[in-house]
Amino acid sequence: MDFATLIGLVGAIVLIASAVILGVSPDVFVNGPSLLIVIGGSALVVLAKFSFAQFFGAFGAAIRAFKFKLPETRAAIEELVEVAQIARKEGPLGLEGREVGSPFLSQGVQMLVDGQNGETIKQLLSKERLMTLEHNRSGAKVFTALADVAPAMGMIGTLIGLVQMLSNMEDPKSIGPAMAVALLTTLYGAMLATMVASPIADKLSLRMTEEARMQSLYTDALVAIQEGTNPRVIEQLLSSYLHPKERNKAGEPEAAGG
Repeated sequence: MDFATLIGLVGAIVLIASAVILGVSPDVFVNGPSLLIVIGGSALVVLAKFSFAQFFGAFGAAIRAFKFKLPETRAAIEELVEVAQIARKEGPLGLEGREVGSPFLSQGVQMLVDGQNGETIKQLLSKERLMTLEHNRSGAKVFTALADVAPAMGMIGTLIGLVQMLSNMEDPKSIGPAMAVALLTTLYGAMLATMVASPIADKLSLRMTEEARMQSLYTDALVAIQEGTNPRVIEQLLSSYLHPKERNKAGEPEAAGG
């Protein structure tokens, strides 16, 4: 699980809730019509911008952002080098039934076992990579749209509340509570956009970049394995995916040994 996403979202909600509880009665901050306008209205407006599949698929992508964490690049390279060593010693059939840490990599390993050539492996995995990119990009767009729409729906709700308040000015004592209720929709809209929709959209965009990079690494390695490249050469090839600091650290023992 990606705890950074979970801690960030839950932590922000807890802080706001604490501020509410430590202030006036929490009941003041709960209003059904305001929630209906902001949450229901925002969801329907965003739905109008996308298809059903894109809209509901975005929530699946968001859940995946919480539950799924990509392997570390160094660990992935080590796994791929091990796969390359097995393929070199036993041939591609030696990889039959081998468990790997990624469904994408598992698909590629199965292609090796089936005897696909390097060009076919590259083409099929590139298509899979593009589909994953599109899925994450679509999810990010939905939540970006939600972050844009929610504050506007909050303002619409506030204006509705103000109109209702101004149409009933006979009782001065009711003006304060009515104004508070009117402002709640703006609060709900800002919270939905800032604390939920925008962070998830950014997380999906980041995940899109990270996953595409990892899948590119897998593709390069699998094509090299199919071509019979030496595992040491494959490791050197894949080291370009490491951060420069990690590459330097990885090279220090070898330099000292030389």
